[in-house]
Amino acid sequence: MKKFIIPILFVTVLFGCGDTRDTTSVTVDDAVKVQVQQVAKGMDNPYLSTSGIIEAAKNAKLSTRMMGHVEKIYVSTGDTVTKGTTLIRVNSAELSAKSAQANALVIEATAAYKNAEKDLKRFKALFNDNSASQKELDDMRSRYEMAEARLEAAKQMKNEVGAQFAYTNLSAPFNGVITGIFIEEGDLANPSAPLLTIEVPESFEVTTRVAENDIEKIKPRSKAKVVVKALDTVLAATVTEVSPSATISGGQFLVKALLDDPVEKLKSGMYATVQFPVEGGLTHTPVLVPLEAVVTHGQLRGIYTISNQNTALLRWLRLGRTYGDQVEVLSGLSGEETFIISAEGKLYNGVRVEIQ
Repeated sequence: MKKFIIPILFVTVLFGCGDTRDTTSVTVDDAVKVQVQQVAKGMDNPYLSTSGIIEAAKNAKLSTRMMGHVEKIYVSTGDTVTKGTTLIRVNSAELSAKSAQANALVIEATAAYKNAEKDLKRFKALFNDNSASQKELDDMRSRYEMAEARLEAAKQMKNEVGAQFAYTNLSAPFNGVITGIFIEEGDLANPSAPLLTIEVPESFEVTTRVAENDIEKIKPRSKAKVVVKALDTVLAATVTEVSPSATISGGQFLVKALLDDPVEKLKSGMYATVQFPVEGGLTHTPVLVPLEAVVTHGQLRGIYTISNQNTALLRWLRLGRTYGDQVEVLSGLSGEETFIISAEGKLYNGVRVEIQ
């Protein structure tokens, strides 16, 4: 029995050692090769980065002062129009009735004025012949002046009604492109409600909001860069307006910058990142990581770091402003930490990694 048992134990030990060697070999081969980078903290020449929206520098929302049904819409969205072109006609029966009343008042006042003028001339002749008293002449002159005033009032009322008719036919205030129509034929147009929008697509500006801590660092006529991700381009711009108050803008100050040159395919409503050079630095030193290293899962954003066991560890972050191709880390990662910038395979929590 002893001679039979010993070989079996020897074989068992050899098999166990061989299994351990193979397993270790597979684990090393499965390690994902990665490149790492240290968190960047601070910049020599920082700039302030904010989010903004591209808008046409010259645009208008057209509405009517008169309530009435839309009879005709002469344009469509995207049409190019010239100044003075009729865009929409609104029918107002009430305004037509007022116009008829004004015309009637003018006719009545004109007749009364002519009679008063004739009577005044007659009484002047009688007064010169000593056939009328001074009081009678003064009364007739007062009657004439009142008739003249009523005629002028009737004419001004007619002019007022005529001016209101201009709001029943909406015309283009300048050469441009129709960018939106918010009503259909037959709908009731309400005063002050926008019916359509028009803009000049040759000049654009970006509107952004700046926090109170940094607004003093932005000056009118200073230069800025506008990053439009949709077009994958960076545009030069000049600050044209810095709001002195944040009362109506939620505690942030509105800033507008005009793009220096027109860009093909640029459209109103596109999102952009505005970068303002800041002299003397920002109020704080940001912790920055490259945008390409950020992992997005729904509304969550994070970055892969390396644990003490040389495995990938996903760290969720709270991010702030964008600085070119880098983004500010508000929490979740501290300065001088190391993170994975690129990998030759798929990364996930717990996968072994090998630093290149």
